[in-house]
Amino acid sequence: MAETKREIERKYEATEKAGLPDLTRARGVSAVLDRGVAELDAVYYDTADLRLAADSLTLRRRTGGEDAGWHLKFPVASGIRDEIRAPLADTLPTPLARLLRSRIRDEDVVPVVRLRSSRDVRHLVDEEGTLVAEVSVDTVHAERLTESGGETSWTEIEVELADGADPTVLDAVEKRLKKAGVRPSASASKLARALAETTDPDAGSAGGAHDAVFRPGEDTAGGRVLAYVEEQIDAIIALDPAVRRDLPDSVHQMRVATRRLRSAFKTYRKVLDRTVTDPIGEELKWLAGELGVARDQEVLLDRLRGRIEELPRTLLLGPVRSRLRIWNAAHGGGARRTALAALDSARHLALLSALDALLTDPPLLKDATKDAPPVFAKAVLKDYDRLAGRVDHALALPAGHDRDLAMHEARKAAKRARYAAEAATPTLGKPAKRFAKRMKSVQTVLGDHQDSVVAREALRTLAVQAHAAGESAFTWGLLYGQEEAAGADREREFPQVWERASAPKPRAALSH
Repeated sequence: MAETKREIERKYEATEKAGLPDLTRARGVSAVLDRGVAELDAVYYDTADLRLAADSLTLRRRTGGEDAGWHLKFPVASGIRDEIRAPLADTLPTPLARLLRSRIRDEDVVPVVRLRSSRDVRHLVDEEGTLVAEVSVDTVHAERLTESGGETSWTEIEVELADGADPTVLDAVEKRLKKAGVRPSASASKLARALAETTDPDAGSAGGAHDAVFRPGEDTAGGRVLAYVEEQIDAIIALDPAVRRDLPDSVHQMRVATRRLRSAFKTYRKVLDRTVTDPIGEELKWLAGELGVARDQEVLLDRLRGRIEELPRTLLLGPVRSRLRIWNAAHGGGARRTALAALDSARHLALLSALDALLTDPPLLKDATKDAPPVFAKAVLKDYDRLAGRVDHALALPAGHDRDLAMHEARKAAKRARYAAEAATPTLGKPAKRFAKRMKSVQTVLGDHQDSVVAREALRTLAVQAHAAGESAFTWGLLYGQEEAAGADREREFPQVWERASAPKPRAALSH
């Protein structure tokens, strides 16, 4: 089984003149305990074109020390990484291989660097003897394992925050180190330094899965659209392991990236050839749908829980919370399995390869060579006109099922218009930003309405299940009525929201 550790650390250059000062003078440190020297031997793995290094990921197999095993590190922020650990084995453990799948695809990982380190460890403890940080002086010898690789050596100081400790202790220790002449390391990691200081002409420079990106002129419509497309593709690739790790909001963010990309293909169809992008768009729709099962269930569960928590106890008749848990267990577990199965599928890998090909050899049309502003403005306005037509249709219908469906279609059009404007903001500036904000207000009220529709369907199912089990269905009926009222409120609110969002007229605003 793999386990995760949040690693918060800082690295410093160690020189002959600048050693470790008296760290008991650092705020929060009362004693420094010598823990001896550990001999560490780590082999770092990557693809032949160093895809992991290009994304600041490190994969190693280490022996020696207290944490021998396979380690995969994901950057979180400057000086912060999540380290995923798996037991020592001869081959890459499956849980770690899955986390790398979106980046390495069908490529093998091979040994690229070996680091042998003598680690002189000291524990910094507070007045109560609680560990607050670990300081190590590492004497490192790095050897490039690929053909024509070189070797290099250095000494560095590493300060790692203890689990649950106050992060300000790192600032206090750094202050003492700087006074002693110790300076922060120029490299983010040992691997980065080893790669920079060894040479391997045959390996070439580190690159990502789509490093050979063709780019037309920066200010052309093609250049701007491809920049946005690449941003969404990078998000899909980066969020794949986050979804697998079940990180908060990861499913939602990955789904948003697929939708933004698919919308861009449709909105900017005069820039990118739809005969190429339409099939990719269908695959993005499939992926969003598979991910959506988990996300939609999560949103719906939160909404129903909130409704239940707002009710007085006297209105909770029967095992309401237990019934909700049973219902969610029947849907939630299957939803996550569906999402993971999609990410593990050959279909997902084929989609990622198609996205790589799209960037490497983009299917640019005539409008790609034009100045970006007029092309973007025209595309955004076309999406707005599409939205306006759907809004008019929805508002002309009487309340009921058909109007619910029409409002849902208008919501999807509002989202597309918003995404179009957000993609155009770097080109059109504040007018596009303001337009996107107005479209978001439309999307929000229509989204709330659709959520009430979905909630009512779920509540009806829960009421039927409760009745069949001999339980009272009163509470579920009460909640159904609340959702029905909420939906009606959104319908009454929508015409005013639309009126505000469509004034001033977008055509005049985006044309200036």
